[in-house]
Formats: sequence, structure tokens, C-alpha cells
Amino acid sequence: MKKILFSAMVLIIVASGKLYAQTQKQNSGWFMFLNNTKFNEKWGLQFDVQLRSGDDWSHLRNTLVRPAVQYFINDKHNVALGYLWQTTDMNLIGTSKNLFHEHRIFEQYIYTHKIKSVFASHRVRLEQRFIGRSGEDVFSQRFRYFLRLIQPLQKTQPTFTKGPFVALQNEVFLNLQNKDQINNSVFDQNRLYVAAGYRFSKKFDLEAGYMNQASKGMTNNTVNNIIQLAVYTRF
Repeated sequence: MKKILFSAMVLIIVASGKLYAQTQKQNSGWFMFLNNTKFNEKWGLQFDVQLRSGDDWSHLRNTLVRPAVQYFINDKHNVALGYLWQTTDMNLIGTSKNLFHEHRIFEQYIYTHKIKSVFASHRVRLEQRFIGRSGEDVFSQRFRYFLRLIQPLQKTQPTFTKGPFVALQNEVFLNLQNKDQINNSVFDQNRLYVAAGYRFSKKFDLEAGYMNQASKGMTNNTVNNIIQLAVYTRF
């Protein structure tokens, strides 16, 4: 497992590093609310809402709403089927069409485990994207791999129920279908994130951190410096 994780991180760093040759830089803020509710031992609902600003906090650029039905195979493995609705406000002057919509269907698998005192979570997600553009609609499929590590700052606990923590995560995005309609590249983007937070109870976390989002564009690459505030609830 350690060799696989190391190899994956090396590939991510090499791929995203190419973006820094000719890039435009942005600064923005993201807010995320994520809830997980278990109805019983096998079934649950995952739901998140995200608000993302434009460059230099200029306006509300993106709103994302993403529900998913979860099936828990056991304590470490679960799968989900979900839907996303995203709006994008281009905030362009001199045009009447500024608001665009994207709809997605997605399938995901999550595996959680411990590495000594660190709580690890792996998420694999496959997305079918229906992207609205000016004068056309585009269909594409995308693969995402997400790794999140949480280190409690108190003494080692078999289960982490309360106290401060630090988190490190990375997610890589790869275009699988119709990449010529997205950015002419398999590599889409990479998001590296470091944060500090506090778990008030087993039901509520509050977290703030910095994310570096490196994106490959059709004509321009972008490095986005993001300050993110996140709220996690579990029921």
C-alpha cells in the first residue's frame, strides 16, 4: 500500500508540475458543507453544498449541490450513486449569457483505514458530465482519485471523537472521454490541500485550510490559491 501511495503521489506531482511553466494565477475562497447520515447499518445519504468565489473574491462564481445514496458494505468499505448540479457565473461584461449549468451522475467507492495514529480515507469517483455551454452542450466522463489523511493532535485514540486535528489531502482528476471538448488532455486538474480543524463531537467538525488547485485548460493553465472553510456533520 505504501509503495502504491508513493507512486501515485509522484505521478501527481510530475503531472501537475508541468502546469507551472505557463500559467495564470488566481486567488479565491471556497466554503463547503458536507453531511453523512446513516439510516441503518447498510444505507445512508451523503450530501454536500459548496460555494466558490471568482478570482480575488470578486463574486460568487460556482454553486454546487451534490446528494448521493450510500451503501455500506462494512465498516471500511462503502459505495454510492449520486447527482450533482453546478452553476457557473462567468461575470462577463457586455454579454447577456453569464450563467451556465452542469449536471453530473457519479459512482463512487470509499475505503477507510488507519495507518498507526493516522485516519486515512481513499475515494474513487467516476463522473458522467453534462456541461452546458454557450450554443452547445458537452458530454464527458472523468475519473477522480482522492486521498485524505487526518492526524489527531491528542493522544492516540482507537476512534477519534473529539479534539484538534490536522488534515492533508490530494485529489487528481483525469479526463476519460471527449477530452478534446474539455482541454485536449487526459490530465484535468490536481487539488492539494492542508488544513487544521477541531472535532467538537463525533457528529461535528469545523476546518479551515489552504488548497492549491492546478488546472489544465484548452489555451491557458491556471493555478488557483484557495482559502477553504469546511463544516462536516455526521448523523
